[in-house]
Amino acid sequence: MKAIELKKAYDPKDFEDRVYGAWEESGAFRPRAGDESQAGSESPFVVVIPPPNVTGVLHMGHGLNNSLQDIVVRYHRMRGEPTLWVPGTDHAGIATQNVVERRLKKEGKSRHDLGREAFVEETWKVKNEHHAIITNQLRKIGASVDWSRERFTLDEGCSRAVREVFVTLYERGLIYRGNYLVNWCTSCGTALADDEVEHEDKNGAMYHIWYELADGLALPDGSTRIEIATTRPETLLGDTAVAVHPEDERYASLVGKMVKLPLADRLIPIVADTYVDRAFGTGMVKITPAHDPNDWEVAKRHDLPVINILNPDGTLNGNVPEKYRGMKVAAARKAVIADLEALGQFKEEKKITHAVGTCYRCNTTVEPYLSDQWFVKMRPLADKALAAWKAGDVRFYPQKWENTYSHWMENIRDWCISRQLWWGHRIPVWYCDECGHMTVSREDAVACEKCGSTGIRQDADVLDTWFSSWLWPFSTLGWPENTDDLARFYPTTALVTAYDIIFFWVSRMIMAGLEFTGKAPFRDIYIHGLVRDKQGRKMSKSLGNGIDPLEIVDEFGADALKFTLAFMCAAGQDIPVDKESFKLGSRFANKIWNASRYILGNLEGRNLVDVSRSDLSELDRWIYHRLDAAAAVVRSSLEGYRYNEGAQAVYEFFWNDFCDWYVEATKLSFRDGDDAEKDRAISVLLSILEESLRLLHPYLPFVTEEIYGFLPESCARDADCERGALKRGKLLVTARYPESRETRRDESAEARFSALQDIVRSIRALRVECGIDPALKVRVALYVEASSPAAAAREKESIIRLLAGLSYVDYLDSPKAKPAGSIGTVGRGFEAFVVTDGSVDPETLAVRFERESEKERANGERVRAKLSNQNFVANAPEEVVAAEKEKLAESERRIAKLEGYIKDLRPK
Repeated sequence: MKAIELKKAYDPKDFEDRVYGAWEESGAFRPRAGDESQAGSESPFVVVIPPPNVTGVLHMGHGLNNSLQDIVVRYHRMRGEPTLWVPGTDHAGIATQNVVERRLKKEGKSRHDLGREAFVEETWKVKNEHHAIITNQLRKIGASVDWSRERFTLDEGCSRAVREVFVTLYERGLIYRGNYLVNWCTSCGTALADDEVEHEDKNGAMYHIWYELADGLALPDGSTRIEIATTRPETLLGDTAVAVHPEDERYASLVGKMVKLPLADRLIPIVADTYVDRAFGTGMVKITPAHDPNDWEVAKRHDLPVINILNPDGTLNGNVPEKYRGMKVAAARKAVIADLEALGQFKEEKKITHAVGTCYRCNTTVEPYLSDQWFVKMRPLADKALAAWKAGDVRFYPQKWENTYSHWMENIRDWCISRQLWWGHRIPVWYCDECGHMTVSREDAVACEKCGSTGIRQDADVLDTWFSSWLWPFSTLGWPENTDDLARFYPTTALVTAYDIIFFWVSRMIMAGLEFTGKAPFRDIYIHGLVRDKQGRKMSKSLGNGIDPLEIVDEFGADALKFTLAFMCAAGQDIPVDKESFKLGSRFANKIWNASRYILGNLEGRNLVDVSRSDLSELDRWIYHRLDAAAAVVRSSLEGYRYNEGAQAVYEFFWNDFCDWYVEATKLSFRDGDDAEKDRAISVLLSILEESLRLLHPYLPFVTEEIYGFLPESCARDADCERGALKRGKLLVTARYPESRETRRDESAEARFSALQDIVRSIRALRVECGIDPALKVRVALYVEASSPAAAAREKESIIRLLAGLSYVDYLDSPKAKPAGSIGTVGRGFEAFVVTDGSVDPETLAVRFERESEKERANGERVRAKLSNQNFVANAPEEVVAAEKEKLAESERRIAKLEGYIKDLRPK
């Protein structure tokens, strides 16, 4: 056999695009059943992608989310299950419309200049431009999605599902329209649901204002005015009452009386309501029903008028004095304060920091706003979703997120689903200009269903983007039609997403799935953390701390991106990264490349032969034992969505067990063995490499697939090691994942080789301690207990010499027989002594250890002095004091060890 040459340097740019193209061309990402690669499993594994915004670009959060999905999808595909990962994009109503409107603004135009139909056409063009960017990015990071089933939330099938759901909910009395207080973004010009409002702590002020009592009224102290405090003084123009607590004796005589509303020339009543906190401030609160949700509830209880003072663009409207009309809120606030000061009705301003609601899309301050909107009654839907969770139909990984889910469901509010946009699913409701009837229809209405008039007009609003997204697990599979995909792949298996959209998306999907299919849309919900910068900050454009995943792919490769994120993805924790972090994955991919290059480069003149289990050496049996253990850990980890544990297992096995120990130890076979032994050794080595690549593939798919294609065709083995060389898979992506088998376990080989590793590690550590040149061959005297696994050293001396860099090993009958002037180390079942002879000068070592001991004593004294300081011990955190005590103990242990070395080197 000829040697197989891999390129000297690992360069993912050489093959990643080509490898992905081969996967796509082969149809590897499509679910199959009954073929050789996927036989033996009837239950499919199905994931739907959390659809990214079609006009966006992938950020590192998408990089993490898609990497985790890809890992688990590849694993289940290799397990032999029909596996489907559905890709798609979201039309992202607010975000996409904003993109188009910004373009028009640069041209000096608005959407109203184009008209609705032309604006929507223009938005479709933008969607098509950006769609290719998103799909290319997903390919670049290696997402193994079934592109033949790609969906878009505004495509024909999803749109039909949206219509069906809206009309059905309306028919069931779960959708209603009314004039209610909603969250309003003046920049986006639309209503927002409660969970689309992000609250940020911002600097502000509490403004204290005097309201005059009417009709000659006075307080018990003779004052004729009351003090009101507010953070939004401009809203006083919409006040319709002042409220006090019904049990507040200070103001009992004022309840039912009137006060003069400053600047507005109106009288408003004083009402008693338990909403008021009598201990806060003066115990008197202004009530502005159209601009505060709590005040809205007070107004309903007392039948107060509701006065909206805002236009949709955030300017003040005709319900305020003429002076303030047309002003933006900030300008109106300044004007109102100035006018109050001129009238002597402004008391003071106190600076505060308070939570301010902002739009989750554009960060504009959200205004409570009174308008006609469509709502979904959520309580009946939430009750079903809570029951499904309690019954175990859905389960969260990590489990702690169940508390977040249940809390939100138990305190859910109705969902405002209408948006004042042009891009999206238009609400399927038509109003008759003749009789006023409202037609709600699954198909476009052409006439009023009541009077037959054709003078009808469709509701101008569109549905909240999440209204299509909550149907995603079943609308993407063809619902409401009874498609083959829906029958085969629904319910889906797993949802992988971040914790910041449990409210927006996860909970709503469960509610929709149960309501319209009678089944929870998925079984497993894996909630991962957020990617943050090294300072723990959320990545954002405003901070400029984001990392483009494609830049990482370009510099380090897609495997480095995927493996690093998975390795760092501890369950339930956020992930702090910078660009340097991805060197971890890059180094590992490079290690895989170089190890494979070494093995394939040593095939020259060798023949692959059948090797049965009885032909395996103890070293081979050890590595198969370790491979079996790694496969068991990875399988358990990925089935429990513990990505980092699986990543650590493959890293530890390949880098440490396989490369640093097994491959190095097999060099003895190629150095000292005859041709038969060399053929046997290379056959086993190649087989383990082939299986290792299968083990690694979900985490590092590109480099493993590229190397796999270079392997000789017949280089695999079965999981039981009973047969010799077998044919490897045509493509690694659809090859079988390694299995854990009892027949591969060999506890004796594990114990004996682990003992050899301990001996080698101890000698290596001793060499480092002594500052011995790694290239220098030294002599070691070794005592091993006859009944311990360390006794394997006598049989495997050549491995110890090779891996520890030794010239000779002397075996001792007792530790007391150690050579004079040697220094030793102790392990389980052995003691090893580096012999100081002509190659190592004992006096030089003794002097070195004296200097180390002096430095260690000085360190210890500094720590001892700190611990003697009573102020430090009394005031420092308990864990800090404990850490200092451990430093002192470690220093004392090291001093004792060094003194022991010196004593050994200078025997009396």
